[in-house]
Amino acid sequence: MSIRIVRLGTPRAPGEGLRIGTVRRPPRGVPKTEFASQNWYDVWYPNLAPSVETMKQAQTAETPAEWNAFVRKYKAEMAEADASRSLDLLAALSHTAALSVGCYCEDESRCHRSLLRGLLAERGADIAA
Repeated sequence: MSIRIVRLGTPRAPGEGLRIGTVRRPPRGVPKTEFASQNWYDVWYPNLAPSVETMKQAQTAETPAEWNAFVRKYKAEMAEADASRSLDLLAALSHTAALSVGCYCEDESRCHRSLLRGLLAERGADIAA
């Protein structure tokens, strides 16, 4: 069992398990009843998404310094009690269940899911390659 870090809306990997959408907003123009069948997510969990302000900071970051400011702010949000406990829970579940977390961004290196990967790894999550 393990946790995968995925791009929402892409085909599921065999054995991927429950897909969790760590995004601020649901996909536009998709009926709620079709989120899972269209490979967006099975469960929406915006608790691990950047706040609206922080998300805008990431979207407008053009320089390494601006991106690093986003990274610091997002990590601070994830250090808050509720988010931190959620990360602990997912890390623990990764040893007993197959699941995935993801976001819509095309480039993982410029997406909060790359940071989620690191935060989960720091907590001992079993992360699929």
